[in-house]
Amino acid sequence: MTDATHDTTARGKPGPMLAADGTPLKRSLARALRMQKIRALLLIAPLLLFVLVTFIAPIADMLFRSVENDIVANTLPDTVEELASWDGASGETPSEAVYQALYFDLFIAAEAKEHTKLGTRLNYEQTGISSLFRSTGRNLDDLGKDYQKTLKKIDKSWDDGAFWYALMSGEGGEEVLESHRLQYMQLIGQSPRSIISRVWCVIRGIFYKACPTALEDIDLNFTPSAEAAQMLPATVAAYSDFAVFTVLADGDVVAEEDPWEAVYAAFAQDLNTSGTVDKIQSYSGPGQAELLAVTENLADLPAPDFKTTFLDIDKDWGKIENWQTIKIYSPKYTSGYFLNSVDLMKTPEGIDARPENQRIYLKLFKRTLFMSLVITGSCILLGYPVAWILANLPARKANLLMILVLLPFWTSLLVRTSAWKIMLQQQGVINDTLVWLGLVADGNRLVMINNQFGTIVAMTHILLPFMILPMYSVMQTIPPTYLRAAKSLGATNWTAFWRVYFLQTVPGIGAGSILVFILSIGYYITPEIVGGTTGTFISNRIAYHISSSLNWGLAAALGTILLGVVLLLYWAYDRIVGIDNVKLG
Repeated sequence: MTDATHDTTARGKPGPMLAADGTPLKRSLARALRMQKIRALLLIAPLLLFVLVTFIAPIADMLFRSVENDIVANTLPDTVEELASWDGASGETPSEAVYQALYFDLFIAAEAKEHTKLGTRLNYEQTGISSLFRSTGRNLDDLGKDYQKTLKKIDKSWDDGAFWYALMSGEGGEEVLESHRLQYMQLIGQSPRSIISRVWCVIRGIFYKACPTALEDIDLNFTPSAEAAQMLPATVAAYSDFAVFTVLADGDVVAEEDPWEAVYAAFAQDLNTSGTVDKIQSYSGPGQAELLAVTENLADLPAPDFKTTFLDIDKDWGKIENWQTIKIYSPKYTSGYFLNSVDLMKTPEGIDARPENQRIYLKLFKRTLFMSLVITGSCILLGYPVAWILANLPARKANLLMILVLLPFWTSLLVRTSAWKIMLQQQGVINDTLVWLGLVADGNRLVMINNQFGTIVAMTHILLPFMILPMYSVMQTIPPTYLRAAKSLGATNWTAFWRVYFLQTVPGIGAGSILVFILSIGYYITPEIVGGTTGTFISNRIAYHISSSLNWGLAAALGTILLGVVLLLYWAYDRIVGIDNVKLG
């Protein structure tokens, strides 16, 4: 008896087989198989989510950071645009228009305390730029103060925030204001909320509490006048920056605050632009009388010389190298981090090698690979006899020795590494023993710490269990009768071992080698403590850039290259040996 039956067609021929519920058996089986797959997916979903969040996402973030370079374009948007037409190989400094754009870009960046971040980023490429940006940010307001004093002498209204608000406000300038709002959001590293983010905020507001108001949704209570923007474009742009910052950053009311010094500098720039006086004379809006009074005193308001202003602040603004660095690293994505990782650099002429005294990363990569191979080989030589003994001893004795193999796992890695530092130093246990035995003179104690030897010894001890365990698990599966059979056929002990036993342990050696090599190539703590200057790995440099220099882009590029090297070696091992031949037991 079964739960499946045959359907019959009108002509009496058998139709498709039906399940107990009357549906075709094929469809019913497909549905059952689909449900089984869904249940299996739900079972592994937590693990899959955990892997995505803790493994895949960090790797993706690392890959992105290794090419991300939007800080220059976001901090100096107008300057980058003006620099696009400048020839960095001409030997001449940029035009006045570039310095003018730099003044207004850097002014709002200094107000937002973002100019120091830009200086730090560029300082990775050109030493000294960080201090240049810091000093400049502190002195930018001097230019505008001079114009502010002059305007105040003409009419005190120019020193009143409410007067400026009335002059700049109106209708038709919404696009100007929103463009400056977006520039400010990019400056501080924020972007408008996506549709998904807004939906999430709605859900969060229903079940928990509302999200903070998005910057793009905050009412600034100010709209630039289209007429003012046509008459005084630079002034309206500078005032819009001031209005956006006043509301979004300070939380103040625009009409109640005095404008930035940059607004006065922009006003002087507009006054000395051809055609502005004629537009003012035909203007009939708020501030008409004050504007006409200013046009009668234009001799007291000369056009700002932005280039001279920057050179007075710091003569380094006249150095071609600094401007070349800004232009080279102005794109939002760069290959500069990867070039630095292999001791190369970007120049106006193209890619070039770094100076000899700055080439360290290729040397570190070679050292890391060499020492990792030596550590792996040392673990094979030391671990193979131990694994063989464990596999051939009676179970009780093997279990006792296995406890000794696993004992290091019960001790902190930091403690084990520190113990080796004590043992290997010139006044340590090993040197004292050698001197006591007379093998080494007291004045000629061995230097076994803060070098490659110390790193290899300490890491071999730490990683040895990872080599022993795979080899032991494979050796346990080899029947001892194979060796006896080989000897009975006339093979010597060595021939029986090499031709019969060893070949069967190769999968275990392969598994242990991959495990030890991959672990050692990324080790950080042990080389840092016992390696000194000649025994450190590339991972130590990555950690330095993450925690000390804060050059996360270079750290990400170094990590990406290291990941690529490991994957390449893994692929080569698979091609030569075959990953299917690797066994853990």
